[in-house]
Amino acid sequence: MNKSQMLKGVLEGCILAVIEERPTYGYELYLRLTDQGLQAVSEGSIYPVLLRLQKEELIEGTFVKSANGPNRKYYSLSDKGKQAIKHFKQEWIVLSDSVNEIVLKKGGRGDDDHHRIHRAK
Repeated sequence: MNKSQMLKGVLEGCILAVIEERPTYGYELYLRLTDQGLQAVSEGSIYPVLLRLQKEELIEGTFVKSANGPNRKYYSLSDKGKQAIKHFKQEWIVLSDSVNEIVLKKGGRGDDDHHRIHRAK
């Protein structure tokens, strides 16, 4: 399984988490995700997720005038979105702990490999 396939399952939560920090527009969101190490995310993969999140009323879009061209659509979390990211974070902790337990300990990788992987980032 490649990185982009694994990322598909968590991209929505990552997008909500970035928007939770502060309202953002699509391209800025892309830059912030890639700056955080998610280079497998393409700019084109973000917009369909934003549309879906907006249809699900998890985010709200507001057009803001831009000094450098056309208006930008800034996304912020709705109340429903705030609950969704809270739930995602709770589920993520359980899932990531379980996966780390399986892959990094029982899967033949010792703690030394785990620490080396995290230091390499």
